[in-house]
Amino acid sequence: MRSLGMAAAAIAFAATGAFAADKPDELKIGITTFLSGPASVFGEPAKAAADMIIEQINADGGIDGVPIAASYVDEGAGGEALVSEYRRLVEDVDVDLMLASISSGNCNQLAPLAEDLKVLNLMWDCGTQRIFEENDYRYVFRTQANATPEMLATVLYLLKTKPDFSTIAVVNQDYAWGRDSWDIFQTALKAMKPDAKVVAEFFPKFGAPDFSTEISRLQALRPDVILSTSWGGDLDTFVRQAAQRGLTNTSTLVLPLAESSLQRLGSALPPGHIVGGRGDHYFLHPERVGDPAFDDFMKAFHDKTGAYPIYPVFHMSQALAAVKAVYAKAIEANGGEWPDREQVVDAMDGLSFQGLGNEVTIRDDHQGLEDQLLGTTAKSDEYGFAILKDIMLFDAEDITTPVGEESIEWLKTLGPDFVASVEPKTYAD
Repeated sequence: MRSLGMAAAAIAFAATGAFAADKPDELKIGITTFLSGPASVFGEPAKAAADMIIEQINADGGIDGVPIAASYVDEGAGGEALVSEYRRLVEDVDVDLMLASISSGNCNQLAPLAEDLKVLNLMWDCGTQRIFEENDYRYVFRTQANATPEMLATVLYLLKTKPDFSTIAVVNQDYAWGRDSWDIFQTALKAMKPDAKVVAEFFPKFGAPDFSTEISRLQALRPDVILSTSWGGDLDTFVRQAAQRGLTNTSTLVLPLAESSLQRLGSALPPGHIVGGRGDHYFLHPERVGDPAFDDFMKAFHDKTGAYPIYPVFHMSQALAAVKAVYAKAIEANGGEWPDREQVVDAMDGLSFQGLGNEVTIRDDHQGLEDQLLGTTAKSDEYGFAILKDIMLFDAEDITTPVGEESIEWLKTLGPDFVASVEPKTYAD
């Protein structure tokens, strides 16, 4: 009888092509984010968004009837503690997948660990382009863009809106992100505007409380443009001190990460400066405002936190949208049955999903294709902080390093004609 039963099961499997894994009582997700330290200005809003989105998913019936249960890990505890907690969640808690991380350094550290542990890992916020350019992973995917399209879109916006500028300076935090992002930006700028002159490069210590030395030098040099890819408190402090000293009246600030600082800066950031959102992330997104789901979330998030969503909130929404989409795809491919974990990993290839921004698609190299939004600051009496006008929305495929190529080398091949060849959507106010 036992052999007959096994034979019948084999025949049924052959007929349907599906393997029915046991449907779990809950889908366990581990999420790493900064809950302490200076980067918690990103991590806490992301956690608030995750709690809200997961609550709504569960209220709507979960994923194929299975509720999501999230466990959080504080990236602010340091690398050793992060690795230990990551391993504990995978091996002891038996999470089904991980969302990690904010820090590029943490992503570099956790990606090979995820591969060793054979756990699906969605890099939900980190920007380093090196992950997939220098490594080949099965279990690691990124659900947003990397630093290359973020910086390239910024260069393009600058060249399209201020093509006649001639001098530029940089003030970046002195650590990997500050150095690497400047390398990407500078390489793209040299390729497309070779006559632009870099007049100063400043890399103050991470967490510096005083930028008077750098501001004094910049006032003497009077560059047309000042780039800063800094973030958080460092960026806020620099902008406030620059405005107090009148530097924002003589040079255009180009701030690719400043969408996340606008609300904190209030009126300190005057009109006329360039701001990016690390993707198409903006609570007044010109293509999403008016969509009931988008508008409802913006209001609910503000009601809960007292602030409007910033880009980590959008990135978290994309990661969780990917979770929903990949399970739906894997279940469909499995004949309507609950998939095993390897089937879920297989379903990530070519996956498309949409969070609060525009649709994102996972490429063959596991890199997400994400549009990029930039604008110019304008005064707003309604909000009490600068909003963006003259918005440009760059298509991800136009500005993302091709599969199999290395970003810096690819950027060197772009000439001045590339500026005109990329035609973003424009939203003039």
